[in-house]
Amino acid sequence: MINKGVLYIILFVLGFVLLAWIFSDIFGYFVISLVLSAIFSPLTNYINRLHFYGYHMPRFVAVLISFAVIVVLFASFIVLFIPLIDDQVQIITRINYEDLYYRASAPLHQVEMFLYNNGIIEEEHLLVESLRSSLLSLIGTINFGEFFNQLISLTGTFFISILAVVFITFILLYEKGIVRRLVIKLIPNHYFEVFIAAIYKIETLLSNYLIGLLFQIFSIFCIASLGLSLFGINYAITIAIFAAVANLIPYAGPILGSAFGIIVGLSTTMLGASTNEMIILAVKVISVFAAVQLIDNLFLQPLIFSKSVKAHPLEIFIVIFAGATIAGVLGMIAAIPVYTILKVVYLELYSGYKQYHIFKTKT
Repeated sequence: MINKGVLYIILFVLGFVLLAWIFSDIFGYFVISLVLSAIFSPLTNYINRLHFYGYHMPRFVAVLISFAVIVVLFASFIVLFIPLIDDQVQIITRINYEDLYYRASAPLHQVEMFLYNNGIIEEEHLLVESLRSSLLSLIGTINFGEFFNQLISLTGTFFISILAVVFITFILLYEKGIVRRLVIKLIPNHYFEVFIAAIYKIETLLSNYLIGLLFQIFSIFCIASLGLSLFGINYAITIAIFAAVANLIPYAGPILGSAFGIIVGLSTTMLGASTNEMIILAVKVISVFAAVQLIDNLFLQPLIFSKSVKAHPLEIFIVIFAGATIAGVLGMIAAIPVYTILKVVYLELYSGYKQYHIFKTKT
């Protein structure tokens, strides 16, 4: 028969999961805010401890300075992409689409001629014309009015999300330790020691995990920017930053980073480059990101996942895809921290049950 204490904990966890599922947007904002507050809490605490003329810096001012740092970092990220966007717009306006279509279809035409000469296909321009008609039909099916309406809707949702995250993050930074105090108030005295130990381990593991992620981002940025710069790829720093941030998405992130690098590299050289030069450029970009992923998979990820969250690679694989099934890209990013919390809580409760008999009813 299940003990009442265990039953209450199971019901509490199920209730929490149900509420998180129903209010998934708010829960997502809260999780993002927790991560941001964890990253910028050391800076806020340091500023708060500073003294000027015998008076320490008010907590409110320290939080505002931390937010100013966040805004500067975000603005720097946007400013870094402005020249790239401007360059892409100018390239699009100067593109000779007939020449681009000819160059893009040239390799396909060679394959088509080989098949036609060997009697595999009966018509000489079957593949090229099929590709052209498919592209024209695809463009014709695009409803630009609906596309812009959805874009405006997504923009509004994005700004609402930003405001929610900013507000929650401000409260978490200003009210230092508010989440820990609320959790401790909910813990019955009978289970206090076990839950305090669980909270301490969770904070330690998640702190190590965040530090590991920051180290991973910085390492990928350095390796990618150095490799792309050595190969003479335009906007090497911008591509490297995008790849480093995209790498936060497990498995799909490296593909996005390399695809972005190839697209930017080709688009910035396509006007004056031959087909062979474009192929060589694509090979260079792919080789850089292959080296990045080799270093990431062999050194960085084992260091972050195995040492910080103490999980087997198979566990990580299953957890990430479970997160993707539940919540898509955000689920993939949040899967490991959430799994770490649940795992630590379970192990601590199980240890308390086996060693200290905390869940046994009093006689």
